[in-house]
Amino acid sequence: MNEAELLFSEVLGLSRAGLYLNRALALEKNKSREIAAVLKRRIKGEPLPYILGKAGFMGLDFKVTPDVLIPRQETEILVEEALRIAQGIDGSNLRILDLGTGSGCIAITLAKFLPQAGIDAVDISQEALEVARCNAARHNVRINFIKGNLFDNNICRPSGYDLILANPPYVSGAEIAGLAPEVQQEPRLALDGGNDGLDFYRRIAGEAAVYLKENGYLILEVGFGQAGGVSNIFTQRHDLRIIKVTADYQGIDRVIVMQRKA
Repeated sequence: MNEAELLFSEVLGLSRAGLYLNRALALEKNKSREIAAVLKRRIKGEPLPYILGKAGFMGLDFKVTPDVLIPRQETEILVEEALRIAQGIDGSNLRILDLGTGSGCIAITLAKFLPQAGIDAVDISQEALEVARCNAARHNVRINFIKGNLFDNNICRPSGYDLILANPPYVSGAEIAGLAPEVQQEPRLALDGGNDGLDFYRRIAGEAAVYLKENGYLILEVGFGQAGGVSNIFTQRHDLRIIKVTADYQGIDRVIVMQRKA
């Protein structure tokens, strides 16, 4: 669906096919007012998922509010890489850590596909965690949600994870003012990656191996043009090795897969 079809189908409670099959029907006044109100919010630059209160991710619907980053299609590649790797690991012993979980879309999707896995999901924002917990309940999955800033020695498990995933903030501070108006309405906490956009990758590089099992995997999403810079950060490490860089649907290097060295 395009954005207009999505808006009208949600407000009118119709499928895409239903919109066109009923296109000659007159709108009720209350529906007309509702559509007008939604259009005014959209014209002012409010993201449609915030207006509708939900966003799709890998075929699932997730509640979203201005407290969380809106799930994006390219992040599905991160989850797909994790699922591919998980196929070679005993599901009953599989442990996963999702850093900066936001809406919980990554952790919850993994829990749907890997129901036996134990999953921890960390976020510094209490408001984001409340949204994530709501989404976990909606999809009937169990996630251990943790309030913290990336790794926390008191909660996260040293040498405890087969997979660590993150879609960290990666927009440089100077670029945020130039983002599209709707993107600027998303939480700055989930966007701002420091002066060059790579601050969180440096922090993750310094600690990730401590929390991975031997031969465990670190899977990271990166921004446009950042794959080289992020790779340079990790090639300086002696405890992790890059095994794969995966492009998104537009051919942009988007996900870096690393493995803890034995």
